[in-house]
Amino acid sequence: MTLLKRYDPYPSRTGDAEQIIPRTDPVIYGAGHSDRPQGLSREQLAHYEQKGFLTLPGLMDDRLDTIRAEADTLKTTMAGREELYTEPDSGELRTIFKPHAYSETIARIARDPRILEPVKQILGSDVYLTQSRINRKPAFKGRSFAWHSDFETWHVEDGMRHMRAVTAWIMLTDNHEYNGPLYVIPGSHKHYVSCAGTTEEKNYRKSLKKQVAGVPGKESLETLLKDHTIEGVYGKAGTLVLHECNILHGSPDNISGDPRALLMFVYNSVENELEQPFSGQAPRPHYLADREPKVL
Repeated sequence: MTLLKRYDPYPSRTGDAEQIIPRTDPVIYGAGHSDRPQGLSREQLAHYEQKGFLTLPGLMDDRLDTIRAEADTLKTTMAGREELYTEPDSGELRTIFKPHAYSETIARIARDPRILEPVKQILGSDVYLTQSRINRKPAFKGRSFAWHSDFETWHVEDGMRHMRAVTAWIMLTDNHEYNGPLYVIPGSHKHYVSCAGTTEEKNYRKSLKKQVAGVPGKESLETLLKDHTIEGVYGKAGTLVLHECNILHGSPDNISGDPRALLMFVYNSVENELEQPFSGQAPRPHYLADREPKVL
């Protein structure tokens, strides 16, 4: 008896040569309209569709003190847990994963209509949280993160079939050109880099400190940068950023005396629940990819 191989719409890390393949999923699902006051305007939706991200200055100013206090509390109450990851060379705290599961305050913010309504508008469906995290880049010690597409990792290592997810993140500190901000390649979300190489077992243990697997090669980046530019995502604390799951992004070292911190929520469509990883390996831990979705 011959078993049929599962169809993979976005193969990557299969051992074949790297290539850029067309995106077959839409960026905005459904009509994209919203009659709710917190919804995005036509101009904002068009910007997101074209560039793959949208910056909303000052939108979450009123929640800053609450989030910062909760982040400090979680750093202590979650100490020693597997959900905490440190910098690759200094031991400084880098990421707290799944804070919404350990803080009702963070869970409430994930349901804030100023975030939730635009996300539902973009994805055209109800959503659930597949991941949340607090990212920190300590002054002088916060290290870089290579160019990558989140979707490529979520597809290969978590089994996310379609590009139907949005990352929403709140700047908890000012983000400027010297403290290791996020850099994006606007428009790159409309292309998919099928990366070379393969995936090690439990690759996440290395990749969350320094990503190697799933990083586009020099030729792919040069090809994309012929038609697209690099743009820094800067803003004051309280800024909300929405970015598309497949946009190529990365960040440099923090070379300044200013720490950088973000609260990030990854929303996935309820019509895009995680399957078995396309790598054929065991799923990553629950704090990286929630497989028990709760509709928000």
